[in-house]
Amino acid sequence: MCRKNIGEMVAGTLTIVQMLPELITGGVERGTLETGAFFAKKGHRSIVVSNGGPMVKELEKNGTQHITLPVGEKNPRALFCIPRLRQLFIKEKVDILHLRSRMPAWMGLLAAKSIPAETRPRIVTTFHGFYSVNRYSAVMTKGEGIIAVSKLIQDHICQQYGVCGNHVKVIHRGFDASCFDPVLVDKKMVSDLRAKWGIDEKNGPVLMLPARFTELKGHRLFLSALEKIKHLSWTAVFVGDMNEKSEYAARLQKEAVEKGLQDRVVFAGHCNDMATAFMFSDVTISASIHPESFGRIGVESQAMGVPVVATAHGGSLETIVPEKTGWLFSPADIDGFANVLAESVSDEKKRKEMGSRAREWVAEHFTTDLMCTKTLRLYEELLAAPRIL
Repeated sequence: MCRKNIGEMVAGTLTIVQMLPELITGGVERGTLETGAFFAKKGHRSIVVSNGGPMVKELEKNGTQHITLPVGEKNPRALFCIPRLRQLFIKEKVDILHLRSRMPAWMGLLAAKSIPAETRPRIVTTFHGFYSVNRYSAVMTKGEGIIAVSKLIQDHICQQYGVCGNHVKVIHRGFDASCFDPVLVDKKMVSDLRAKWGIDEKNGPVLMLPARFTELKGHRLFLSALEKIKHLSWTAVFVGDMNEKSEYAARLQKEAVEKGLQDRVVFAGHCNDMATAFMFSDVTISASIHPESFGRIGVESQAMGVPVVATAHGGSLETIVPEKTGWLFSPADIDGFANVLAESVSDEKKRKEMGSRAREWVAEHFTTDLMCTKTLRLYEELLAAPRIL
């Protein structure tokens, strides 16, 4: 097969294939859409292989080709994808194969390695989180270039898999500046959403916890801290699809009643417009009990000029500047959580100063454009370097 030489690949159009299980919802999926759109806008050929989903329409609208294959299925029939992937890589003369999940990584790696080394794609993997440490997960360490979404994940890769070195790059995820910008949110949209959720601005600052309804997100921790500051004026809002874990959501509602918070805690349900939701919030809460690999909500909140109260572990240690753009607390310290909540609702001046600094901080360090630019730069560096696979 005739391939472009290295100089031509770096300077000209690249053919980039990203692989993941499906395109339904989630941070991995959103990052795939964002990078795909960026590559297409830069004039590169962007292809995504997955089992499909509702996000395909948006993907294709922004210039990325989608190929439907069950590459994420943990089923023997998924092995039949390997010859088709091999054919795709050869036919399209793929320069970069970016593997974003474990089962697709196995499929993609096996297909790529069946092609002669001098003509196979260069392989990049992304660690989006704390994968269980075993041989199955170790496939994510097999890239010539490995992306960690935070320094925390980079350390995890080194400590748990013994894979360290310059080929493991930290590329933080980012917020979409075309969506998360206070200037773009109409005041009527804010007032309409506030009315829909039944939130009266006279009832004090709004503390919003946007997260999936699961124990790991710390809803109960938040309720316990709120119980300790009942003497202050505030309204708490839980944003998320309550049908996802309806029993857990019902238990939270019951606990709110038991703690005497039923008139001050709003269960708002799913929200498709988080930029608007942030605009009438005064503080965003990220109370995850276990460390988040990155924590996009905290970054998006800061992009809207809203400070964050977050647990002092995981990605929050990299995305929030304590006492500058938000507050951090130990998840084991309910009193400490309550104290920072009390300060956040009582000191309006500090909230606004933090919000202003937060916007500047994330705009400089955590934009989608920066994430995509660094990813493309990694591809180009890899194409210019000697093969290690």
